[in-house]
Amino acid sequence: MMVKEIAAGTGRRKTAVARVRLTAGTGKWFVNDEAIEEYIPSEALRQYLRQPLALTGMDGKFDVSVTAKGGGISGQSGAIRHGLSRALVASDANLREVLKKAGCLTRDSRMKERKKPGQPGARKRFQFSKR
Repeated sequence: MMVKEIAAGTGRRKTAVARVRLTAGTGKWFVNDEAIEEYIPSEALRQYLRQPLALTGMDGKFDVSVTAKGGGISGQSGAIRHGLSRALVASDANLREVLKKAGCLTRDSRMKERKKPGQPGARKRFQFSKR
């Protein structure tokens, strides 16, 4: 049985990309075909990525299916939150104002700074010697 997709959204954070699909349901979460509790063990991160649903009062009304690639758990959580917010706006444009005010629709553009040549890191320098 094919379930009707209500809305989809793509979220990004650091080097992570998450494609979020919402379907009518009871609040089941799957990330890369795994239960969310197994994929994201941290309760704080799980609460963070569920924030858009809590803000809009849509918790438990949708089943959420996510495909996350790149980055680590933290970056992927941010990407899922961003994608979920976009998907909610796609399903109901009236939710945009609430999510925008909470900063859920803003792409967090902070990236890892590149390592510079001749240095041990992005900002770190080798020890200075006057003589």
